Amino acid sequence: QVQLVESGGGLVQAGGSLRLSCEASGSILSIDYMTWHRQAPGKQRELVAAITHSGNTNYADSVKGRFTISRDGAKNTVYLQMNSLTPEDTAVYYCNAAVDSGGYYTNDYWGQGTQVTVSS
Repeated sequence: QVQLVESGGGLVQAGGSLRLSCEASGSILSIDYMTWHRQAPGKQRELVAAITHSGNTNYADSVKGRFTISRDGAKNTVYLQMNSLTPEDTAVYYCNAAVDSGGYYTNDYWGQGTQVTVSS
Protein backbone atom coordinates (compact mmCIF):
# COMPACT_ATOMS: atom_id res chain seq x y z
CA GLN A 1 0.00 0.00 0.00
CA VAL A 2 0.99 3.60 -0.58
CA GLN A 3 -0.10 6.52 1.54
CA LEU A 4 0.29 10.25 0.95
CA VAL A 5 0.06 12.54 3.94
CA GLU A 6 -0.11 16.32 3.54
CA SER A 7 0.67 18.89 6.19
CA GLY A 8 1.31 22.60 6.53
CA GLY A 9 -2.06 24.11 5.70
CA GLY A 10 -3.65 26.79 7.82
CA LEU A 11 -4.95 30.34 8.00
CA VAL A 12 -2.79 33.24 6.83
CA GLN A 13 -3.26 36.90 5.97
CA ALA A 14 -3.08 38.07 2.38
CA GLY A 15 0.54 38.55 1.40
CA GLY A 16 1.70 35.83 3.75
CA SER A 17 3.38 32.50 3.09
CA LEU A 18 2.83 28.82 3.79
CA ARG A 19 4.88 25.72 3.06
CA LEU A 20 2.99 22.51 2.35
CA SER A 21 4.58 19.07 2.68
CA CYS A 22 3.50 15.68 1.38
CA GLU A 23 5.27 12.44 2.27
CA ALA A 24 4.65 9.22 0.37
CA SER A 25 5.19 5.94 2.21
CA GLY A 26 4.58 2.24 1.64
CA SER A 27 5.43 -0.03 -1.27
CA ILE A 28 7.43 2.33 -3.49
CA LEU A 29 10.08 1.41 -6.04
CA SER A 30 10.06 4.84 -7.65
CA ILE A 31 7.84 7.87 -8.15
CA ASP A 32 7.49 9.20 -11.69
CA TYR A 33 6.04 12.52 -10.64
CA MET A 34 4.33 14.29 -7.79
CA THR A 35 1.82 17.11 -8.05
CA TRP A 36 -0.21 19.56 -6.05
CA HIS A 37 -3.84 20.19 -6.99
CA ARG A 38 -6.37 22.41 -5.29
CA GLN A 39 -10.13 22.68 -5.15
CA ALA A 40 -12.00 25.78 -4.07
CA PRO A 41 -15.71 25.80 -3.18
CA GLY A 42 -17.84 25.62 -6.32
CA LYS A 43 -14.85 25.03 -8.60
CA GLN A 44 -13.23 22.04 -10.28
CA ARG A 45 -10.04 20.56 -8.94
CA GLU A 46 -7.10 22.12 -10.78
CA LEU A 47 -3.41 21.41 -11.17
CA VAL A 48 -1.27 23.86 -9.23
CA ALA A 49 2.25 22.50 -9.74
CA ALA A 50 4.03 19.31 -10.75
CA ILE A 51 7.54 17.93 -10.56
CA THR A 52 8.90 14.89 -12.38
CA HIS A 53 11.54 12.37 -11.38
CA SER A 54 14.00 14.22 -13.62
CA GLY A 55 13.26 17.53 -11.92
CA ASN A 56 11.13 19.20 -14.57
CA THR A 57 8.46 21.47 -13.11
CA ASN A 58 5.15 22.84 -14.32
CA TYR A 59 2.96 25.55 -12.77
CA ALA A 60 -0.49 26.93 -13.29
CA ASP A 61 -0.37 30.46 -14.67
CA SER A 62 -2.20 31.75 -11.62
CA VAL A 63 0.62 30.73 -9.26
CA LYS A 64 3.68 31.10 -11.46
CA GLY A 65 6.26 33.32 -9.80
CA ARG A 66 4.64 32.94 -6.37
CA PHE A 67 4.70 29.19 -5.71
CA THR A 68 7.66 26.83 -5.89
CA ILE A 69 7.46 23.04 -5.98
CA SER A 70 10.42 20.95 -4.85
CA ARG A 71 11.13 17.31 -4.10
CA ASP A 72 13.27 15.27 -1.74
CA GLY A 73 13.65 11.94 -3.51
CA ALA A 74 15.29 10.21 -0.56
CA LYS A 75 12.26 10.98 1.59
CA ASN A 76 9.64 10.60 -1.18
CA THR A 77 8.44 14.02 -0.13
CA VAL A 78 7.21 16.96 -2.18
CA TYR A 79 6.91 20.54 -0.94
CA LEU A 80 4.97 23.56 -2.11
CA GLN A 81 6.30 26.92 -0.99
CA MET A 82 3.50 29.47 -1.36
CA ASN A 83 4.34 33.17 -1.19
CA SER A 84 2.32 36.34 -1.73
CA LEU A 85 -0.89 34.49 -0.97
CA THR A 86 -4.23 36.02 -1.91
CA PRO A 87 -7.80 35.10 -0.95
CA GLU A 88 -8.13 33.50 -4.39
CA ASP A 89 -5.64 30.86 -3.25
CA THR A 90 -8.08 29.62 -0.60
CA ALA A 91 -8.78 25.95 -1.31
CA VAL A 92 -8.18 22.41 -0.18
CA TYR A 93 -4.77 21.40 -1.50
CA TYR A 94 -4.20 17.78 -2.51
CA CYS A 95 -0.97 15.90 -3.07
CA ASN A 96 -0.82 13.38 -5.90
CA ALA A 97 1.86 10.89 -6.96
CA ALA A 98 2.39 8.36 -9.75
CA VAL A 99 4.01 5.41 -7.97
CA ASP A 100 5.76 2.35 -9.37
CA SER A 101 5.31 -0.51 -6.92
CA GLY A 102 6.55 -3.27 -9.24
CA GLY A 103 3.48 -3.80 -11.40
CA TYR A 104 2.98 -3.25 -15.11
CA TYR A 105 1.71 0.30 -14.61
CA THR A 106 2.24 3.12 -12.22
CA ASN A 107 -0.64 3.90 -9.89
CA ASP A 108 -1.98 7.30 -8.93
CA TYR A 109 -2.45 8.06 -5.26
CA TRP A 110 -4.00 11.05 -3.55
CA GLY A 111 -3.60 12.52 -0.12
CA GLN A 112 -6.47 13.50 2.13
CA GLY A 113 -6.05 17.21 1.45
CA THR A 114 -5.04 20.13 3.62
CA GLN A 115 -7.02 23.36 3.98
CA VAL A 116 -5.40 26.66 3.04
CA THR A 117 -7.36 29.79 3.95
CA VAL A 118 -6.15 33.28 3.07
CA SER A 119 -7.92 36.21 4.71
CA SER A 120 -8.06 39.72 3.29
